[in-house]
Amino acid sequence: MILLDTHIVYWIVHRGQRMKAFRWLERYQPWTVSPVSLLEMQVLFESGRIPYITHFASVLAEDPRFDLGDLQLTELIEHATPLTWTRDPFDRLLCAHSLAHRLPFCTADGTIREHHKLLPRELK
Repeated sequence: MILLDTHIVYWIVHRGQRMKAFRWLERYQPWTVSPVSLLEMQVLFESGRIPYITHFASVLAEDPRFDLGDLQLTELIEHATPLTWTRDPFDRLLCAHSLAHRLPFCTADGTIREHHKLLPRELK
């Protein structure tokens, strides 16, 4: 299993062209999606950074390729606190989710790829 960054989930659901570089993800199914990504998607929509939003929770629940991961908030905060290399709260929480469950984290974000310890071998 693998934890997906929010933009990867968005690209998969909306069949984005950028997914061509991530075809190798197929072998990691089912993909874990953090509840943090659901909130981030809503914030991106509200701020106008994405043009529309699908109700991702229902899409993810109906698509067998996805598994909505769960985590206690206190555990998430405990793992997020030491991640001082980023000021983005969503990146911090997603990386914390990855660390707490020891799941490799799939992202296209260069800063995360430079600092996060758990990446799939295809991103190293």
